[in-house]
Amino acid sequence: MTLQNFEIRQLNKGDTHLFKKLVELFREVFEDDQPQLADTGQFNPLQRPDFIAYVILHEHEVIGGLTAYELANYYSGIPEIFIYDITIKTAYQRKGLGKMLLREVMKYASDLGAKEVFVMAHAEDRHAVDFYTKAGGEGEAVVSFTY
Repeated sequence: MTLQNFEIRQLNKGDTHLFKKLVELFREVFEDDQPQLADTGQFNPLQRPDFIAYVILHEHEVIGGLTAYELANYYSGIPEIFIYDITIKTAYQRKGLGKMLLREVMKYASDLGAKEVFVMAHAEDRHAVDFYTKAGGEGEAVVSFTY
């Protein structure tokens, strides 16, 4: 299996069916048991101009993807990109596909003139921390508060 057998596609407003498949994949890989919206018509982030989504297709199946948000930086006026979720179906992990997704969002950010791309990972999630480190990310110690 070579990387040429995979297609990365940025989703647009009409790609609701692919977005639903991506959300299902997030739920599967992250073992998320939260209730899912019955219909993306209730909330469809693809309609938002600040929402970014990519999928990786293999033989017409969604086997990976990334979601992110464009954030306006009010100090500089230069946007930043926050990666919200990224995943690859378990059977396809460790083949370079996650890095392909990161390169796509980095290209998007560069074309946009974004200042930086950032993502958060729980320190105890060694798989994620190792992935982001190997992909060239620079970690920093922060404390995140949830209310």
